[in-house]
Amino acid sequence: MSANGLRGEASLAVAGRLITLRPSFSALVAAEEELGPLFALVERAGDGRLALTEIVSLFWHCLADQSAITREQLGEGVMQNGIVASAKPLRVLLGQILQGQAGSG
Repeated sequence: MSANGLRGEASLAVAGRLITLRPSFSALVAAEEELGPLFALVERAGDGRLALTEIVSLFWHCLADQSAITREQLGEGVMQNGIVASAKPLRVLLGQILQGQAGSG
């Protein structure tokens, strides 16, 4: 399954396959329950203070198919890709948190 940019989705290569990150309302609520207020998360990211565990947690909750990989595999994939490669899908998700879906409203 490839990411649909019009829906605010992002892709990330993990464990030899492309996974889709989908920032749905329920996914973001679950992330917020674990990580605290999402606006504070965005502020930490803007200040360069976002922890690796926070990135992996946000990605985990936004996984379109959590049965595709384990959370540990996701974390390992982020490490293997490096922070720079993980920054692109992170920017997409953070943008969705701030702006919502394109065309909505």
